[in-house]
Amino acid sequence: MTTRSRVRTIGAALLTVSASVALVACTGGGGDGASPSASAAPVGKKVSETCGELLPSGSLDVYGKTFAIDRDYAPEKGSPAARIAEQRGRVCRWAATDDAATTITLAVADLPEKSLTNLKDALYERGGSVPTYRVEGYFSLADGVGRADAFADPYWITASSPLFSEPGGAQPVIDAVRGVVQPNASATPAG
Repeated sequence: MTTRSRVRTIGAALLTVSASVALVACTGGGGDGASPSASAAPVGKKVSETCGELLPSGSLDVYGKTFAIDRDYAPEKGSPAARIAEQRGRVCRWAATDDAATTITLAVADLPEKSLTNLKDALYERGGSVPTYRVEGYFSLADGVGRADAFADPYWITASSPLFSEPGGAQPVIDAVRGVVQPNASATPAG
């Protein structure tokens, strides 16, 4: 256990440095119209599945509300969804038709193994492991919004919503997306 902890600690430190370098590279010329440098290029592969394919119709019925896709949604800068968008991932948001404040945000990225390992290490250090996601998964709750992260390698799936008050609240979303990106995967957790 000590060895894994040390490796994860080193990985978390590398992720912090890598994220800082990536964010500096992405800032470009400070709004002077300069193009970002070549180092700011996405490392992920394009996620071709649409929002409707990733979260098929009926997947959100379990929440007892009717949801509609928010086609005008733009993720908040620095959020996991914004990072996924920068990596050519798919970012989607659904809003309840009876309450626009009740949303479910989903983002999926197809990333290289090194990037996934860095993310997993950072989330491992934060804690909140969720074995029921059937892949390496984590959950956190902040300011009344639950966030679930799952790694159906090579995919990083992250979902957040005020409806996710505990890890099981995000389970239907994680399971639906995992079933799309890894339809033939076993039920044994990875990692």
